[in-house]
Amino acid sequence: MDSKNLKLIARTEEDLRVVSAYLQDSIASVSDIANLKKNKLFLMQLNRFMWEDVEKGVFRKNKRIRTILKFENVLKVLSKNINQIKKNKFLDFLAIETSRTIDNNYEMKIIFAGDSIVRVISEVIEVTLDDQGEAWDTKNKPKHKAL
Repeated sequence: MDSKNLKLIARTEEDLRVVSAYLQDSIASVSDIANLKKNKLFLMQLNRFMWEDVEKGVFRKNKRIRTILKFENVLKVLSKNINQIKKNKFLDFLAIETSRTIDNNYEMKIIFAGDSIVRVISEVIEVTLDDQGEAWDTKNKPKHKAL
């Protein structure tokens, strides 16, 4: 294995911004999203684009790796513009935004392209990003239009 698997733990809004940056351009299938109400867990498996690898050198190959995003102490999960019947649909990760609610909980919005959003309401920020297995080469490097 060329690169070490990444494991990040977020407990503050700033930590969550770091996790969000590492997840930029990840892809998730609707079938790989789970809300485990009894366990107060929200889980998502994503194929993360390894920007940190690309930035090491011009001649590096583009790589993706499976990663698990886990939210703990979850009170409620809501979604917008995500058809949970279409399990094979892919969602393109853009960012995680965090704010406080009126009752002093945290609302973490997982924002995907196409105005698809998952809102995770939690008492505290306790989020883990954990890469799984080996990375693989990918031909496509995400491109962003300059504003």
